[in-house]
Amino acid sequence: MIVKICGITNQRDATAAIAGGATAIGFNFYPRSPRYIPPEQAAEITSPPGVRRVGVFVDVAPALIEQIARTASLDVAQLHGAETANGYPASLPVWKAVRVGPGFDFVCFRDCPAEALLLDGPAGELFGGAGEPFDWKLAIGAPKPIIVAGGLDASNVALAVALAHPWGVDACSRLESAPGKKDNRKMTDFLRAAREALGR
Repeated sequence: MIVKICGITNQRDATAAIAGGATAIGFNFYPRSPRYIPPEQAAEITSPPGVRRVGVFVDVAPALIEQIARTASLDVAQLHGAETANGYPASLPVWKAVRVGPGFDFVCFRDCPAEALLLDGPAGELFGGAGEPFDWKLAIGAPKPIIVAGGLDASNVALAVALAHPWGVDACSRLESAPGKKDNRKMTDFLRAAREALGR
């Protein structure tokens, strides 16, 4: 199971997330994001073996993703753009982010080679961290493992898990005191609720 805290920008928040039970931490490499972190700075944020380091990318060439992955010691590329399978990096697993809205279905993702689909709510130009949930019942029937994101916190993660039956969950903006700065209490409460809901 995946319990991910995204938008990590500093060691303090990464350490607190991992201590609270996060199994993955996310770094946003989209330059227009308020949670953007340079790869070199992400590389300085340490994490123990077994905690997945996930990079958020938007329409970045595979070769550059792989270069950043080496610099920041990434384990997963989370792709939020219009990438097709030809645009996936060859050297690390991909979580393909998908915005879910009315009328959504999985038809075009049946043959997607991603390890998982990260289902997100509407985010405008933010590409992660907008804090908007989607109808979790739309996740039913996914052709591969899913990670539910978008508007999750301690108050609703159990319901999201009950309705969507995901492989994992991912939270960001609702756990912050400011963009890129986590509120330790909100994060700890979310991690506890998420782990209980996922049976971890």
